[in-house]
Amino acid sequence: MALTYGAYTACLQDHTLAEALDVLATAGLTGAEVNTGGFIPAPHAPVDALLASETARTDYLRIFQDKGIQLTGLTVSGNPLSPLPTEGIPHAHDLRRTIELAGTLGVPDVVAMSGTPGTDEGARYPAWIVNPWNGIDLDILEYQWSVAVPFWKEIDALARQHDVQIAFEMHPRNLVFSPPTFEQFLEKVEPTNIGVNLDPSHLFWQQMEPIDCIERLGRHITHVHAKDTAVLPGATVRGVLDTVFDPVPEDPAQRTPTGIGHHVSTWPEDAAWRFVALGEGHGVDYWIRFLSALAAVNPDLHVNTEHEDAAFGQIEGLERSARTLLAAAEQAGV
Repeated sequence: MALTYGAYTACLQDHTLAEALDVLATAGLTGAEVNTGGFIPAPHAPVDALLASETARTDYLRIFQDKGIQLTGLTVSGNPLSPLPTEGIPHAHDLRRTIELAGTLGVPDVVAMSGTPGTDEGARYPAWIVNPWNGIDLDILEYQWSVAVPFWKEIDALARQHDVQIAFEMHPRNLVFSPPTFEQFLEKVEPTNIGVNLDPSHLFWQQMEPIDCIERLGRHITHVHAKDTAVLPGATVRGVLDTVFDPVPEDPAQRTPTGIGHHVSTWPEDAAWRFVALGEGHGVDYWIRFLSALAAVNPDLHVNTEHEDAAFGQIEGLERSARTLLAAAEQAGV
């Protein structure tokens, strides 16, 4: 039993699947995770064709076999609880189809997000509540959980039916974004087939310690994204709950998509933090301890790098992250 190391191919969306797998193999990785819907397109997984045809599924898996790469996860990160008509219903549809596809392909892990409803039945937009010292905010959270619980009970049953494990990315702007909020989810939903995708990058910028989170979550961790964050000097005056951003750039060429039809606001010049290639925020010594902690709670986890560092190109950033990850794995002996 040992951790396995791969990459999420979303950063290579302008490559064919075969080309993307060649990049992973050249970087020394043996696993791949592909997107199947939600916020971003799915060029590496023709979901409709794969669901419709056993021949298509056989041919698809053969691409991975021929490249010496294991398909270790399907990702459908979205907001299936959103009141926005462009998010909630289509993202929930993508999630259900992804679970079915994972079952037919024999892929054990589906990476998803818990989602965020609006403030009440008439809300037009999702609302993320943090630090609810005001009792009104607790009322909003009570409503949001009333939406989330029946939905995720249904999805948990579907995952159980298809023998698939869903792994929540503890991502800000979702109901589940930390170990305590996941524990709330456990208490309310009592899932059998929903755990955690441990992505340290989102924990770092919220000032959590990922290794402590690993120890607290333990067996509930079923999948891992290896992504780093650098906390920058701007954090000393901005903090991590900064709302002072400028609008999305008017020039379409300068825009960075956050999903289909949505874009990143203009980041502050003295930002508090940013995502970086593995090793650019925390050195190899840290990742040795991180991987050792993971192996102690579950030695069979799939650990996939996720490249979102704008300072490096697609392949360069992925390769830098892979070098750090594999060096840490070798030194940790896991």
